[in-house]
This record gives sequence, structure tokens and C-alpha cells, in this order.
Amino acid sequence: MGQAADKLTSYMPEASGFDIPYSEIRDLQVTAMNERLQEQGFRIKLVALRAKDAEITEINSLEDVVPLLLPHTAYKSYPESFLTEKKWDRLTKWLGTVSPYPTDDVDLSEVKEIDDWVDACAKAGHFVACSSGTTGKSAMLIASQKDIDFTSKDGVAAVQWGSGIRTGDMRTPAGAAGAVAYTHKNAAMGMAMMGAFTDPEAPRFQSGLPPVTVGSLTKMITLRKAIADGTAKPGEIQDYEAESEARQKGLDQAQVGAVEDIISKRDKKLYITGMWGALYPFAEAVRAKGYSAKDFHPENGVYLGGGLKRAQLPPDYREFVYETFNLNPAFIYQMYGMQELGTSMPRCQGGNRYHIPPWLVPLPLDKSGDALLPGVGEGKHEGRAAFFDLSMDGRWGGVISGDHIEIDYSPCACGNRSPSIADNVYRYADLEGDDKIGCAGTVDAYVRGLS
Repeated sequence: MGQAADKLTSYMPEASGFDIPYSEIRDLQVTAMNERLQEQGFRIKLVALRAKDAEITEINSLEDVVPLLLPHTAYKSYPESFLTEKKWDRLTKWLGTVSPYPTDDVDLSEVKEIDDWVDACAKAGHFVACSSGTTGKSAMLIASQKDIDFTSKDGVAAVQWGSGIRTGDMRTPAGAAGAVAYTHKNAAMGMAMMGAFTDPEAPRFQSGLPPVTVGSLTKMITLRKAIADGTAKPGEIQDYEAESEARQKGLDQAQVGAVEDIISKRDKKLYITGMWGALYPFAEAVRAKGYSAKDFHPENGVYLGGGLKRAQLPPDYREFVYETFNLNPAFIYQMYGMQELGTSMPRCQGGNRYHIPPWLVPLPLDKSGDALLPGVGEGKHEGRAAFFDLSMDGRWGGVISGDHIEIDYSPCACGNRSPSIADNVYRYADLEGDDKIGCAGTVDAYVRGLS
């Protein structure tokens, strides 16, 4: 990284940048984004294309970077035929359009399925994560070892800034059973968190559920799409239904075991992890067994990642979970983030807002994602969330999301002065149906040239 980016990311280890007013780092952030463009951006084919189209050779303002942001759909821009027809060479070439590093070093000689391809990429230092594809096509996100290392360290630092959970707490791990997507990033993050906050000798519940691989995700998404458009064969539908039934049965059985596990550990200082959609029915099952706050340790901690993810829960779902496991607000960690970023935005205790660290540049845009909102840098703004993550090494840090946010550049009630985001984030697609980002068509048109 350049000197400006290094300066901004140097705040990470101690999570010491959350009390810096935005006005004091804005110019440094602009300089750092230009460093990233010169060092990395022009080596990423999609970014170079956008820079050429916009006639941008350097970044001198926040407005300059907007045309260079990639829509989150850019990581879904590969033709589906690359997967369905197993064109691994073409998929690898596509991956090279979103990476600053050449992907021609990937050995494809032993690749037969998508999971083989992911492994082959990893051996060459290109770590590919696959999103769940809840809105259709699955995103393929490339990262480097530097990205994985930074994200893991940042995750641990953010937890300690946003809660009273501390390294060396020697907690006992527990949580709802769930089918977890296996990625190198998820595995590294899990190891970092468990290594920091839990007792290595404490028993860990093993669900017995198979990991959700990139291959199983893409197979499910492809078949689900075929069923929706009427092209799936009867045998494929039957296999899909049987596999879904088996997975649900396994998940139900694992949940029974997870409930028994946390009840057996109720006198221990717990480290509970999960998302709201899984933790609420988990808490219901614990209550059904006759246990609640009075039975659990008063210093239990919880790591809450992600939002509702379209889960339909009652209005008091948070309080219900807190009261079930005797959770003290001081030990509740919540964060806002997205797969396209490598950085966490921890929720503060005093203002219940998600704080943005110095190396993550917030760029609130209009709904179409084409322009920066007027007056950015002061007061409150509502619009489409876009960010430039200066920590990213294995892909471009600038991304336009599908989220609507309310950002405030004024000091927070917690006392910290960094920009912060209200805890009312929603996806445009969830409330308004199909979500269109203006620049997405340009990206798709470029990628079609590869097929």
C-alpha cells in the first residue's frame, strides 16, 4: 500500500481510529484512494475500463472515485455457461477481470467440478468465496492472503472496541446449529475469534452437518433457477427435493443437539455466535425446555453477524434472545459489513450506531448509484451505501452495495466522532423488488465479450 493507505490502516490493531472527525482524514483518504488507483486499479481490467470510459487518470476528490466504483453485481457478472458447461479456463479468465493479480498461474489440469476449481485457485494464492445467492446468481469474490490476514485481525479488534468481550476471556463456545458456508476467509475468521475469546480446552459442539461448499451452493442456485423457469427435468426436481428434505432433517437434529449443548454449559461464561434468523428459534427451543435468563451466566457474550437476511421475526426478537441467554448489553457485539468488504463496522454501546474506521471511505450515493449525495462530510444523509475499503489487496476496494443507509458525520451519542450508520439498514431489493444500479450494465457488457 502507499503511505496514506498505510497511515489509515495503522489504526486497526488498537481500533484507535473511531474518535477521529471525518474532516481530519478526508484529504488523506482521497490521497490513499489515488494511491490504490495508481498501484492497483489500472491492473484490474474492470476498473481500468471504467477509468478509461470516465477519462479519469487520478483521484483528486470523492467525486472522482464514484465512476470507478464497481457495483456489487460485478462479482456475479460471469456468464452462467462457464459453470454449467464447466468452462474452467473461461471462468479463470473472468476472475482475472476483477483481480489485480494475473490468474494464469492457476493449474486447471485436475479440475472437474467447481470445488476443484476453487481449490486450484487457492493453491495459486487466489482465494475465492461464494455468496449464498439469496437474490439469484452467486457472487464470486476473490481475495489474497493479505486480505484474509487483515480481516481476521480487524475482526478481533472490532469486537473488543464494540463490546466488553476481551482477548483471553477463556469463554466456552456455544450457539445455534447451522449449515455454514466454507470459505478460506470464514475459516480464518472463525479460528481468529475462537483463538482470541474462547478456552481452547472447552468442549465445542459438533453439528455433524456437512459444510456448504461453493459447489453445493452453485448447484442449488442453478437448479432453483431451472425450476423457476420450467427447464428442470423431473429427476432433477426429485433429487433436489430429496436433498432439501435430508438437509432440513439433519439441521433439525443438529439443533436439538445444540440446544442440549448450551443448556449443559449454562453455568459457564459463554461466547455465543450466530445470526438473528438462527438465534431466535434457538432461543425459543431453549425456553421450551424451561430455561431462561435466570439459569445462565451473567457475563455471557454474543457475536451477532449480519442482519435478518429476510428472516420473518416478531418485533421483540432482540429482547427475546437477550433475555433467554441473560445477555448484558456490555457483552453484546453487533456489526455491519458485507461480503464485498474486508472491514467490520462495529456497533457502539452508547449510540447503537455502526462506526466506520479511518481506512473505510463511506461514499453515500443517490439511489441509482451514479452520483455522490450533495453535502457529504457534514450532517446526516440517506442513500445507497458505497464504500472504498483501503485494506483490500486481492480485489478493488470500491464497491456500490444494494443497501440503503442513513449516515451521520456528526459526533455520536457514544462520544466518538467517526462517521456512523444508523441501525436501520435495508436492502433496496427487499422493499422495492428488482434493484437496478446504473453502471451495472456497462460491467455486464464488458464481461459478455469474454464468452
